[in-house]
Amino acid sequence: NAGDGVGEHPTQALLDFFTICDELECDVEEMSKGKTKKKLKIVLLGDLKHGRTVHSLAKLLARSGFNILLTYCSPSELQMPKDIQEYVTSCSVEQETVSHLPDAIESADVLYVTRVQKERFSSQEEYEMLKGSYIVDAKLMEKAPRRMVVMHPLPRVDEIATEVDTDPRAGYFRQMENGMFVRMALLALIMGK
Repeated sequence: NAGDGVGEHPTQALLDFFTICDELECDVEEMSKGKTKKKLKIVLLGDLKHGRTVHSLAKLLARSGFNILLTYCSPSELQMPKDIQEYVTSCSVEQETVSHLPDAIESADVLYVTRVQKERFSSQEEYEMLKGSYIVDAKLMEKAPRRMVVMHPLPRVDEIATEVDTDPRAGYFRQMENGMFVRMALLALIMGK
């Protein structure tokens, strides 16, 4: 996956970007050249401090040329690292932090959910205090935009209720399948096939 622990996960970022474009039916050429007025609101939710998938995705989105608003929603202890925020700022991409999930998803195009990573905590107590801080369930989805896509790098713990799996906006299983194809394409490029 070319990742490095809590730092980066570049192949996941590529498949996530592909999934966002596919799910939202983006005209990538138009959007990457800034020829569209539509601003995509992408909400990154959960463990943003340790979530290497969101670190890489935020950087890739910042470099995409797309007109984007990145909204960070996490417990204060798990906020997006400053160096990632500074990088995104250096690419002139708008960012905001919103602590209340229903407010964060208002007019969102994408809700990218990450799990609170138990293995990254020094104590069980600290993990228990933060896990379950945000849960995407049917009640939340009733308030969500009709075309918002829910993504997750998987595996999940309890941050997305299984009742959401049947919602057409649940894109995480399609995202997982896209991962296989994107990684196959990368291997073919590397191998010269």
